[in-house]
Amino acid sequence: MDDDRVWAFEESLWTADAEHYAESIDDECVMVVPAPPFVMTGEQAIESVQSTPRWSSVRFSDQQIMRPQEGLIVVGYTVEAAKEDDERYVAHCTSTYRRLEHEVWKVVQHQQTPPLKAGG
Repeated sequence: MDDDRVWAFEESLWTADAEHYAESIDDECVMVVPAPPFVMTGEQAIESVQSTPRWSSVRFSDQQIMRPQEGLIVVGYTVEAAKEDDERYVAHCTSTYRRLEHEVWKVVQHQQTPPLKAGG
């Protein structure tokens, strides 16, 4: 998967509908997010997204892509996301994808860390 496709795929995980999200998350995925239950399986994340409004826009910065071996992609970035109701979110993130077959990739790991606040 070339770099442009990697970032388009990652963006779709934030903005696309719950069905696309479910198709993109591996059954063996582990996610860590800054809200309960904090550590989730792929199945739990998919269930959570079904009842959560999707982000209407996202912007990535500090983007890094690593390919430690054939069929494995690791990305790191900072996201600034917004919803239609003007809710905003910033986090430092990582995702790991594995290739299942030609042009079929699934997320096997994702984590989000909001910026640390001074003194806390």
